[in-house]
Amino acid sequence: MSPSLFRKPSSRGSVGLDIDGRYLAACEIAGGRIVRVASHDLPEGLVVDGEVRDKEGLAAALREFVRTTELARDVWLGVANQQIVVRLIELPPIEDDEEREAAIRFQASEAIAMPLEEAILDHQVIDNRVDDTGAERMRVVVVAARRSMVEEFVGAVKGAGLRPRGLDLDAFALVRVLARANGAGTETGTGGARVYCHLGGVTNLAIAAGSACLFTRTITSAWDEDGSADRLADEIRLSIDYYLAQPDSPPVEEVVLSGPGSRDDGLVDDLAAHLALPVAVAEPLPGLDPDGRAAHDPARFTVAAGLALGGQS
Repeated sequence: MSPSLFRKPSSRGSVGLDIDGRYLAACEIAGGRIVRVASHDLPEGLVVDGEVRDKEGLAAALREFVRTTELARDVWLGVANQQIVVRLIELPPIEDDEEREAAIRFQASEAIAMPLEEAILDHQVIDNRVDDTGAERMRVVVVAARRSMVEEFVGAVKGAGLRPRGLDLDAFALVRVLARANGAGTETGTGGARVYCHLGGVTNLAIAAGSACLFTRTITSAWDEDGSADRLADEIRLSIDYYLAQPDSPPVEEVVLSGPGSRDDGLVDDLAAHLALPVAVAEPLPGLDPDGRAAHDPARFTVAAGLALGGQS
C-alpha cells in the first residue's frame, strides 16, 4: 500500500475523483472492476499547475458535475503540484511504532525543504535490506504536502457537497493502476524501474520499481506546445538522474506514457527519438474495465481509477 495523506478505507465500492486542470474525471470501482465513469471539461483558470486558484469557482464546477452525473458523495481525491515533496530515506529497523514515527519525522525534517508544522506528513516502509557494511537498513518513502494547498482542495470539494474520504498523490494512483500491467506486486530490488509519465493538465512523473513509487515530481511545461517533446525529454532525463543518485536505486528500463497526451502519436515518436530508453503507451485501465464503460475516452480515467482503488486498500 502506498502512503496517503489521509484515508478511510471502504470495503464497498469507492469513487476516485481526479481534479485535473483541464477536466474532472470520476471513476467508481467495486469488486475490482469499473462500474461507472463520468467526465466534464473544467473551465480554464480554476486549477493552475495542479493548485486551486479559484476555490469558489471550482466548488461551483464540482456542484454542476455532481448534479449532472449523480456522482456519489463520498470521494477519494488526488493532488499533484509543486507543493508536494516525496523523499526516500533510510533508517535502522525500528520495531516500536512510536519510536519509528519519531525517527522518521526527525529525518524528514532534514530531508524535506518544508517546515513540518506547515505540512501534512505520511510515510510507508517499502523494504528492509542489508547495506555494504552488513548493517540492516529500512527504506521509507516519506510524503509531505503543504497544508494550505490541501485545505484549498478539500474546501472546494466540501463546498460542492462532497465528502472527501481520502487524499492521495496522483503519482501513487497512477502507479497503482499501470503497474498492474507491468509486474505489480514484485518486490523492489528484484528488477528494473519504470518511469510513468501522465500527460494531462499537469505532467506528472513517477518512477516505480514494481508497485512501489520511489520518486515523483510534477513538470510545469505543457505537453501540447511547440517544442514540448524536447523540454519533456530533458525533464525526464533530469528526473532519472536525480532518482539514480539515491542509494540502491534500480536502473530505469522503460518510459510509460499515459493520459490524454499519450494519444499524440507525434509526441510519442519524438520522445522515443530523444530518450535513450524504450517508450511505450500504457493501456489506460488494465484489467479494470471489461465492460468498456470508459471506452469513449479511457485515458482520462487512469488517475481516477487509481484513486478509487486506493480507497479500497
